[in-house]
Amino acid sequence: MLNPQLLTTFSAIVSAGSISAAAVRLGCGKSVLSRQLARLEAELGARLIQRTTRKLMLTEVGKLLLVEAQQIDRALGNVAQISGQFQQEVRGPLRVACPRPLGQRHLVPLITEFTRRHPLVEVTLLVEDRMTDLIAEQIDVAIRVAHLDDSTLVARKLADNPRALVAAPAYLARAGMPHSADDLTQHECLLWTRGNRVYDEWSLTTGGVTTQVRVKGRIHVNDGMALAATACSGAGITLIDRLLVEQELASGALVELLPEHSLPPGPAIYAVYPARQWLALNTATFVEFLLSQRFAQRA
Repeated sequence: MLNPQLLTTFSAIVSAGSISAAAVRLGCGKSVLSRQLARLEAELGARLIQRTTRKLMLTEVGKLLLVEAQQIDRALGNVAQISGQFQQEVRGPLRVACPRPLGQRHLVPLITEFTRRHPLVEVTLLVEDRMTDLIAEQIDVAIRVAHLDDSTLVARKLADNPRALVAAPAYLARAGMPHSADDLTQHECLLWTRGNRVYDEWSLTTGGVTTQVRVKGRIHVNDGMALAATACSGAGITLIDRLLVEQELASGALVELLPEHSLPPGPAIYAVYPARQWLALNTATFVEFLLSQRFAQRA
C-alpha cells in the first residue's frame, strides 16, 4: 500500500514547479524530496515526471496520479481544518500574501499585534506585487486591491480605497498652487502606469459637475510607494491611493490639493481565502481581526 506522504510530496513538487521550489515551500531539503519522488516512482514502476533543465513535465501516468494525489491533499487539509476548529487556542502556521505598499505601511504592524495576542501562531508574510495563486502556493489569506471574479475564493471587504491629489511643498513653492481642475494641465504630473498603459486622464467632481483632465508628466511609475516617494521629492503632482500617503499628509511632507473636488476611488481592499468547507481557526480569527479590530479603522 502506498504511503500517502509520498503522494502529497509528488503533488507539492508539481504545484511548486520544481523540486527546489517545493523544498523551500515545505521547509525541507531538496534531497529528501528527490528521494521520496524516486521511491514513489519505484513503487509504482513508472516514471511520473520528465525532468529537464528548465521545468518538470508530467508523464501520462503522472497526470492520472496527480488527480488522486490532489484529492488526498484536500482530504488531509480538511482534516487539519476540522481539528483546528475544535481547538480552543488559535495556533499553527498562517501564510499571508499582500502587495508591497499595503504590506509595508499597514499590514506589518497589524501582524505584530496579532502575533502578540496569539503567541502560538506562526505567520509567514509574503510581500509581493504579483497575483498569487492561493491554492497552489498554500496561501491562507491574501490582501488584494482589485475587483474579484474568482469563484473559488471567498472575499471579505476590509475597506474602501479613496484617492487624493497631492504634491510636496517644495514643488508648490516652485510651480504654484493649482486652484481648479483645469490648472492641472499647466503642472508637471507624476503618472501611474501599468503594463503599456499610462493613466494620464484624471476625473474630478465638484458641485455635481465632473471634469476630465488630460495631464502631462515625464515621470511614469508602476509602484505605489515609489510614486509617493517621487511626489515627496518635489517632482510634481500625483493622484494616489490615500492609504499610501497618510503618514506624509500628517507630517506635512505632502499637501492635499483641490480638497473641494471628489475623486473616483480605487478598487476596494479585500481579504481573500480559498473557499473551503472547514476554515482553519487561525485563518478565521486573523480575517476577523483585520475586519473588526484594526484594518478598517486604520484605512
